[in-house]
Amino acid sequence: MNITLVSLKRLWALSIPLFTLPVHATPWELIGAPSQEPPQAIGSYANGCLAGGASLPLNGDGYQVIRSQRARYYGHPEAISFIERLGTLSQQSLATNILIGDISLPQGGRFSSGHSSHQTGLDIDIWLKLADTPLSDSQLAEPAPHSVVNLKEYRLLKSQWDQRHFELVKMAANDEQVARIFVHPVIKEKLCVTEQDSDREWLRKVRPWWGHHYHMHVRLNCPEGSQNCKSQAKPPKGDGCGAELASWKPQPKPAAPKVASAKPKKKQPKILPHQCQQLLDDI
Repeated sequence: MNITLVSLKRLWALSIPLFTLPVHATPWELIGAPSQEPPQAIGSYANGCLAGGASLPLNGDGYQVIRSQRARYYGHPEAISFIERLGTLSQQSLATNILIGDISLPQGGRFSSGHSSHQTGLDIDIWLKLADTPLSDSQLAEPAPHSVVNLKEYRLLKSQWDQRHFELVKMAANDEQVARIFVHPVIKEKLCVTEQDSDREWLRKVRPWWGHHYHMHVRLNCPEGSQNCKSQAKPPKGDGCGAELASWKPQPKPAAPKVASAKPKKKQPKILPHQCQQLLDDI
């Protein structure tokens, strides 16, 4: 979608400061406010949108929003409620504040950078940087990541790990609205070793995935009333701490003979749900 004169007029009407827009903004990033429909998560996590979304207050009990200048602090009301619950628990049980990264855009949809998911208002990035003292405005605008994994050596950075990280992930996973939590495989391994209780069902929700070494990615179930929301399949049975987790550990590979590389097949563009296209058409 090109930023035409008509598009620019729309931006001014929606009161979007032009200088905050990415250079290659998606149509969804040109929308400055949630729609007026009843709350609906539409489509799949990586191909959908959000009707009737809500904005998360930038500061609340036990949490702060980072990089608010990117306007990715909107979500389905169920996501907003979840963050507020977890923030309160973090403050009361862990004596710290959690830092909320990307949720979704005002009406969901695709970001121009950073994620292919987060499109339905049900995905939430929560950083592993625990803010025992609230961050200043400048620190919130440009936060320094807190990685707990030595990526080259595939091991936990013990000096960076806090027992409260374990408690935070467990609290989040025990929330009934949570479908999955993505963390780096090394973090999942640490969670598996640390849990000594017989009830390990919460670990089933915690899934290993590359890139999540400085934050956890929480994904909520499709809310009631969102008939057009596509749920993700449930995780495999068990706690996921055995052979499945071990399979993520990088293995040395023998040198392979050079062969002519075939051209990769061009991916077919995803078809946007018609309810999402309607949201764009109504702008």
